Amino acid sequence: QVQLVESGGGLVQPGGSLRLSCAASGFTLDYYAIGWFRQAPGKAREGVSCISNSDGSTYYADSVKGRFTISRDNAKNTVYLQMNSLKPEDTAVYYCTAGPLGDWAKHRWANRYEYDYWGQGTQVTVSS
Repeated sequence: QVQLVESGGGLVQPGGSLRLSCAASGFTLDYYAIGWFRQAPGKAREGVSCISNSDGSTYYADSVKGRFTISRDNAKNTVYLQMNSLKPEDTAVYYCTAGPLGDWAKHRWANRYEYDYWGQGTQVTVSS
């Protein structure tokens, strides 16, 4: 059974940090590009970051560049999203997702419809 499970969300003050984890079971993560998306109340789901399966390239939304870092540990079949300097506008449910983007990741990573598998999401709240 294919499954993605996110963890690491929570409540943090502005300027703080969190590390989200995405653990996969039922398939091997390194065959897929792994994306992180988020969805705030009343807003569309948006791409935050992606790590490709073809060459390990990473991609970020402009709103998180320089603050968030995506990485993968193939031995643990897990992908991480390190989030630093968090802002209230980062508050959302964060989802990890897997898709066979390959060399197209550079151009398509932020399109949610390119992905096949989704986790259940983890809440991140940035508030004082």
